[in-house]
Amino acid sequence: MAEGFKIDQRHGKSRVRVARVWRPHSGGHVMVEWEVDVSLFSDCLPSYTSDDNSSIVATDSMKNTVYGKAKECTEELTVERFALLLARHFTTSYPQVTGAIVSIVEKPWERVLIDGKPHSHGFKLGSELHTTEVTMKKCGAVNIISGLKNLSLLKTTQSGFEGFVRDKYTLLLDTRERIVATEVTSSWRYKFENISQIPPAPFCFRQRYNEVKKVLSDTFFGPVDTGVYSPSVQNTLYLMATAVLNRFQEIEWVHLRMPNLHFLPVNMSSKENPNMVKFADDVYLPTSEPHGTIQATISRAMSKL
Repeated sequence: MAEGFKIDQRHGKSRVRVARVWRPHSGGHVMVEWEVDVSLFSDCLPSYTSDDNSSIVATDSMKNTVYGKAKECTEELTVERFALLLARHFTTSYPQVTGAIVSIVEKPWERVLIDGKPHSHGFKLGSELHTTEVTMKKCGAVNIISGLKNLSLLKTTQSGFEGFVRDKYTLLLDTRERIVATEVTSSWRYKFENISQIPPAPFCFRQRYNEVKKVLSDTFFGPVDTGVYSPSVQNTLYLMATAVLNRFQEIEWVHLRMPNLHFLPVNMSSKENPNMVKFADDVYLPTSEPHGTIQATISRAMSKL
């Protein structure tokens, strides 16, 4: 409270871009590129109500800390481990800082293959982004949310949509044959509630990220030869999320956002040529605007959302 007003505040540094290369003697180089956001909860009320800045941790110092800590990490680590390291530093180094939120997006640099063999120092840019958000309090209480963005998935068959609500504005026809395409954004919370509960190596957040991504994709597509029928994006979303929860017990909940990116049947005709283009599950107009948006959070019965 200050002068009869309540102030809920935090401050930080956003879009700190850092790349780190490790050159182990035993093998090829490892390279990551991160965009880091830092936000601190701190007792610096006088800086808002007066000209006293003595308790402010400068945001420029936060930026420099990201680079300094990246330099100190002499061995490869994941975005989750780096976010935990930064959050722990800010909450233990400054008495006035009561909590920290560190969010990181990792750019998907992938090792190049030449004649089927991994190049020692060559990389190409992939598509899916690995994300994390770590919230930590001074007491060591922690909340770890990992995720992915830009996971593009498409099936040319084994999808339909029928039996939905009809009213005077409904033009969409029932179908059991359509293309279904989406660009998945997902996040999941690990059950660890204190920094002391986080498993040491060999538990690897990157491995879990890759495994979650595979479970999401495999569930969307189904078996290689037959696929799996999708009666709606909603049902597919639910099956994808529950597959992750059933596979990984250390994950407490999964959020999925799946826009329905439409591929519209193309029919074209003229008086002279009524069958110029007659749709037969073959020619489509891809469009991303407007699109349906389906999202949900699936959690274990006793989990904390």
